[in-house]
Amino acid sequence: MDLGLEGKIALVTGASRGLGYATARGLALEGTRVALNSRDPEKLAKAVKALKEESGSQVVACAGDVADPAIPAQLVAQTVKAFGGLDLLFTNAGGPPSGLFEGFDDSTWYKAIELSLMSHVRLIRLALPYLRQSKAASVLAVTSYSIKQPIANLVLSNSVRAATVGLIKSLALELGADGIRFNSILPAWTETERVQDLMAARAKANHTSVEQEIQKQAKESPFGRMGTPQEFANAAVFLLSPAASYITGVMLSVDGGMYKGTL
Repeated sequence: MDLGLEGKIALVTGASRGLGYATARGLALEGTRVALNSRDPEKLAKAVKALKEESGSQVVACAGDVADPAIPAQLVAQTVKAFGGLDLLFTNAGGPPSGLFEGFDDSTWYKAIELSLMSHVRLIRLALPYLRQSKAASVLAVTSYSIKQPIANLVLSNSVRAATVGLIKSLALELGADGIRFNSILPAWTETERVQDLMAARAKANHTSVEQEIQKQAKESPFGRMGTPQEFANAAVFLLSPAASYITGVMLSVDGGMYKGTL
């Protein structure tokens, strides 16, 4: 299937590793011109170099922490300056810290909101003038399957990411007449660096090993394993692409059957 991504312009945030990098790689391999964002300039430079060498596509670096209110404007401006417009926006950020409800004060909650809600709000708001000019405008926000099935010890993520899904569904209805598609993608446990960190925290709390915690979590899937970043990216790239032109307002779980509900 031709996804129709050749020559399109994408801004992918949180993309020097993990799910963001895998999605940027998938887009670049389809011929998309990609603005790659990360808050770590060194990791970002390595990621850009790797994508250019593998895909042959145009890839530029846009460093900055999307939780900083000033950064989204810079990222959109850098993308437009580099490529002349914007078609696809993939909003992604590292998750808030793990922990129990009583361990977090107001300051921690506000930081989680900045990272996991307001970063999406600002990026979308600033991108809208350019997305309205595109004939293939698409926004995909990364949240988590925890908005359907809360994950123990992740109360910040469970709560704030649910607000992001509400935002995306609302925008799908509000801005559909402008020809812009809005979807959210809900990964479950995937083999990323962040998941390794979470498993390490569990292992410390439970006096087990990281490997034991990974095996325990993997049993939640009928496949008996976690997903790979590539498997996530396959779904993400499709949703962003013109091939998904009649799909909007969707909350797609990429969870290997870990979510046990029917809705």
